[in-house]
Amino acid sequence: MSLKYYIIYKPFQVLTRFGKEEGKESLGDYFKVPSDVYPVGRLDYDSEGLLILTNDKSLTHRLLDPKFAHEREYWVQVDGAVTQEAIQQLKQGVKIAVDGKQYQTRRCQAALFETDPVVPERNPPIRFRKLIPAPWIRLVLSEGKNRQVRKMTAAVGFPTLRLIRYRIGRITVEGLEPGQMREMGQREVYDMLFK
Repeated sequence: MSLKYYIIYKPFQVLTRFGKEEGKESLGDYFKVPSDVYPVGRLDYDSEGLLILTNDKSLTHRLLDPKFAHEREYWVQVDGAVTQEAIQQLKQGVKIAVDGKQYQTRRCQAALFETDPVVPERNPPIRFRKLIPAPWIRLVLSEGKNRQVRKMTAAVGFPTLRLIRYRIGRITVEGLEPGQMREMGQREVYDMLFK
């Protein structure tokens, strides 16, 4: 079996799987890959950005098993004028609900973008409100609970409006537009994820 590695920019409102579900678009509507290639992990339907597709089971195991912690960087546009206190709370970890139980998120990196990052247009765009700021936060986590980023920003009082996964390890979506894919070699993928 030849091992395949692709990085994709998953568009907004696309399911992280190749099968269909009640009229929603899925990865199969955008990407043509061998039938044994699957996404590693997931991005919510309403999130966008970096996904790795592969048929390398050992890579999938290393990326999904929590004991092999690795960085994931998210660019998060939020609702309201973010305070330094909120950024500090995010860094320290906040309480969120996971499977109906309270969970304390691990310490992470969090910073407000000084100027908005250059990102692709989203279709449809977020709702624009002239009087309410919608700044961007850079969050770097080493864990990935279900809808964790959204729950974290909500916990400090700033709901997520737009969520882009920018980076896993040292692999980024730089240069990719939503719906685009790039094939990578095994050595390159392992070097950028684990070195």
